[in-house]
Formats: sequence, structure tokens, C-alpha cells
Amino acid sequence: MTDDKQLRGTASYLFEAGMLKRAKRQGWWIAGVKDPESVAEHSFRTGIIGAVLAMMEGADPAKVALLCLFHDTQETRVGDIPHVSRRYLTAASNERVTADQVSAAHPAVVAGLQALVEEYENAENLEVTVAHDADKLECLIQAVEYREQGYQNVQPWIDSSLGSLKTESAHALAEAALTMTSLEWQKVYLT
Repeated sequence: MTDDKQLRGTASYLFEAGMLKRAKRQGWWIAGVKDPESVAEHSFRTGIIGAVLAMMEGADPAKVALLCLFHDTQETRVGDIPHVSRRYLTAASNERVTADQVSAAHPAVVAGLQALVEEYENAENLEVTVAHDADKLECLIQAVEYREQGYQNVQPWIDSSLGSLKTESAHALAEAALTMTSLEWQKVYLT
């Protein structure tokens, strides 16, 4: 039986996670994007991409989607620090932030989320590789969409994302995305 304090601690974590719907991805402001996506919007599509990549790579889609879903939850505490800013700042590790975020939660939640974040940050297995590729591929696709909206300073995000991809499937999807428009998906159903 879960006690009231653990239930309140778990519910508190859920409220905190909701802040990601309002937290904007900061790096896009550097590129001039006036109203960038939220961290939650990024994490949602990263999870979808992760599951798809996992299917293509023979990894566990549910595990990859879960890793992707929680990969940026620490940003409720430390914010979305752009890469250029990281040179000047020292932030707590994602493992430490997660430990603090769930410290009052149900013990199974504490153990599960700490293990998940520890794996994403430190393990070397196919699921983690695919989850990291999903994060980079989502950034690339978002940059393509912003470029279509007239934001011309996004090429460095495309280049760095493309250069970070590890799996064959992520490379292939990135190349396909770079040759399409974001509305091309409609052609499949409208022709």
C-alpha cells in the first residue's frame, strides 16, 4: 500500500513534468525562431521517432520510446541549455536532477525512473543508441520545418544532427527528410 506522502510525491512529479509543455526549446531562439517548440513537443515526437527507428533497427520499440519520453524531463529544473551556453555553465547531471525530482515519489517510480535515466545517459546498447539517434533526428526534422517557415539560420542544427547519427536507419530517414517538404506526407493519401 502506498502512503499519502508517496502519492503526493508522485503526483508532484507529474505536475512538474507538465511544465515541459510550457518550457520552450531555447536553442531555436539563437536561430531566430520566434515561437519555438516546447520541450514536451520535442519529447513526444522523439518518442515516436524512437519507436519507428527501433522497429527498423531490431531494437525494443517500447524501451526506446520510454527512454525518449524521459530524456529531457530534467529540464524542469535546469532548463534547456543551448550547446553554446554549456561552455560557460556547469549543470548537475541528469541522473542527479532525476533523483531529486522523484525523491518523494513511490519507491517503484524512484527506482524505475532513476534506472531509465541512468541507462539513457551511460549505457551502450542498441536501445540507447537508437534513442539518442531519435533525439537528433527529431532536431533535424524540426529544423527542416523551421527552414520551410523562413528561418534560414537553422542549417547548423541540421548539420550537427546529421553528423551525430549512428544507425543506418537514422541516416536513411534523415536523408529522406532532407529531400522532402513537411507536407509531402499528404501526397500519399491525396493522389
